[in-house]
Amino acid sequence: QVQLVESGGGLVQPGGSLRLSCAASGSIFSINAMGWYRQAPGKQRELVAAITDGGSTNFLDFVKGRFTISRDYAKNTVYLQMNSLKPEDTAVYYCNAELRRTWYDKVRDYWGQGTQVSVSS
Repeated sequence: QVQLVESGGGLVQPGGSLRLSCAASGSIFSINAMGWYRQAPGKQRELVAAITDGGSTNFLDFVKGRFTISRDYAKNTVYLQMNSLKPEDTAVYYCNAELRRTWYDKVRDYWGQGTQVSVSS
């Protein structure tokens, strides 16, 4: 069993900041990439940011320069620091991990339950 537990969402005013955390636990052999996706009402889920096991990062163009992603490899935890938030950032944010449960397992995607981020005055 693998669990991804997210925290840190909430309501913030435009220009404010939030920090999301996601901890992976359970039967895990190795984790490749971890990242954050978001889905706004009526829209498709999109990749916001991701970080590989080697530390390479990838960001949605709209959040570049405002969001940063980091990872604590020892704790299997990924963080998303969101600054200068805009109303357009309002969405449910989902944590994602590409991992193997055993050495012979395929790399599979696992998802958190989602956390709401609302940006409004």
